Amino acid sequence: MPDRLSALDASFLYLEHPTTPMHVGAVAIFRRPRSGFDYERLLRLIEQRIGLVPRYRQKVRHVPASLARPVWVDDPDFDLTYHVRRSALPKPGTERALNDLIARLMSRPLDHTRPLWEMYLVEGLEGNRIAMLTKTHQALVDGIRAIDIAQVILDVSATPREDFGTVWSPRRQPSRMKLVADAVLDAWRRPTEVVDNVRAAAGDAAATASKVVDVLGQVATVIRTAASRAPGSPLNVAISTQRRFAVARTRLEDYRAVRAMHGCAVNDVVLAVVSGAIRNWLLSRGEPVTASSTVRAMVPLSVRAEPDDAGALDALLGNRVASFLVDLPVGEPNPVVRLHQVTHQMRVHADSGRSVGAETLVRLGGFAPPTLHALGARAASGMSRRIFNLVVTNVPGPQVPLYAAGATMLEMFPVVPLAKGQALSIGLTSYDGGVYYGFNADRDAMGDVDSLAGMIPEALDELVGSVV
Repeated sequence: MPDRLSALDASFLYLEHPTTPMHVGAVAIFRRPRSGFDYERLLRLIEQRIGLVPRYRQKVRHVPASLARPVWVDDPDFDLTYHVRRSALPKPGTERALNDLIARLMSRPLDHTRPLWEMYLVEGLEGNRIAMLTKTHQALVDGIRAIDIAQVILDVSATPREDFGTVWSPRRQPSRMKLVADAVLDAWRRPTEVVDNVRAAAGDAAATASKVVDVLGQVATVIRTAASRAPGSPLNVAISTQRRFAVARTRLEDYRAVRAMHGCAVNDVVLAVVSGAIRNWLLSRGEPVTASSTVRAMVPLSVRAEPDDAGALDALLGNRVASFLVDLPVGEPNPVVRLHQVTHQMRVHADSGRSVGAETLVRLGGFAPPTLHALGARAASGMSRRIFNLVVTNVPGPQVPLYAAGATMLEMFPVVPLAKGQALSIGLTSYDGGVYYGFNADRDAMGDVDSLAGMIPEALDELVGSVV
């Protein structure tokens, strides 16, 4: 029987809309090695490693009359050069030009008739650097059967691992009759799913959203009543099809110094920094900010598998992403008080005893942050926009240099997709001593996203100043 999409995976296909494409991205910046790094070299690298992520050569096939959820099938016309593309920046190759390119590329939906991913090699970046952008649909990355391709192309040494190339021959696609027969069998086993599938495929948004929430109830834990509406915010508006992208760079040692001084977690410091930056951004816009003002963030975090779970790492990636609602205290002018308020909210999670430390996450095979950011986005996509104002995903990465075919990765910025009615998402990854923020924003609503990104280091400096 073909590999059928899960209810959650299929829901991401049904919920996709021109204003909310359901793909997650990652931007990695590399130093070009002396031996050179070009498009042909990247193609060879992907060709050698793609066998480790079989889903990346599969596409979605829909069942006639939507009698059952779609299935994954091998793409007999798989063309690596379609998925791995090249681009170049005009001289002098500024960061602003790169961010504009990323925004345009991330605005475009993926082609659903092909495997649901793309990768871009961007050349011409100033400072003898190159960039790689990956786009992967949320229906594809589930953390167990499919991880992000960025996780398998990176090495811990400038000398690449052994060639993983294998001869690949696509399996024969099932006939329409086979798809219908399998669907009938599934319907006999689970008769209520037939109606759900037809309604979702027909564009019944209410039915699809309900299905997502039902499934996410198994993987997401929200430490606040869902009936509580998020506060009003300029972050929640009708969004367009186009995006803006901005980045911020900070140093991990600063977060650790604040953590040591105040006895909190690094993630608490991150959320306090985001709170301070959003506060200053709101004030710069002339928005009303009172002492009680808050902005509610959904913060997806990895949690421990249950003690009797088999395959703890698989469980950690696949279905142990908990989403916590945190009211960021943007009305509080004192940065230390803001930190203490965030720490108090997150203590409920810490007291559960199921939190996963950074050391555990970075021991996962390969470079896990892109996969974990994707899982965080999946957990947030099905929740109502009325419950929270924005998504903040924070994933720790390895604190040693990584390489792709001899090129040293310098930085990595997540690109977390926007939910309907939400103008901003923030993703960050720590890597090799740095903490790198990616801001994905609606083009019309967030013309000043660069200003917000620039306020992150300022907010961190306020907290570092409290360390004595």
